[in-house]
Amino acid sequence: MALVTTAEVCDANPQLILSGELRALQPIFQIYGRRQVFSGPIVTLKVFEDNVLVREFLEEKGNGRVLVVDGGGSLRCAILGGNPVVQAQNNGWAGIVVNGCIRDVDEINGCDIGVRALASHPMKANKKGMGEKHVPITIAGTRICDGEWLYADTDGILISRTELSV
Repeated sequence: MALVTTAEVCDANPQLILSGELRALQPIFQIYGRRQVFSGPIVTLKVFEDNVLVREFLEEKGNGRVLVVDGGGSLRCAILGGNPVVQAQNNGWAGIVVNGCIRDVDEINGCDIGVRALASHPMKANKKGMGEKHVPITIAGTRICDGEWLYADTDGILISRTELSV
């Protein structure tokens, strides 16, 4: 989807929007990382104030995927920090979307990866390893399933049931 904006995708695909095959997340996310435009197949994760599974995923090869983490919208601690983001960048992840907080913002902003999160928070998360991998999640008013596609730019974030060819 090089050089095609999310706005253009929406304008060109009203039928996909009506059918629910193409959805826009509510505009609640802050933009972090050097890569403001990113896309890829989605891997889902559901956690709450615990980042063990987040770190485990980002230690794997990303192969251009996007990790979408439902952190329950918690604003009480960060579930993603600089070290895992550097690892994600080095492992070929296209981006990370967090329904929760991050920390180490200056370090993350130096990484060539796309990151979206609700806010930053200095406190670290728990390390119990609790959560669910590859499950349907609902964030920002939208249900998201493992294997769907995410397209993000400075206008917003789109979720598509299939890879879009524009």
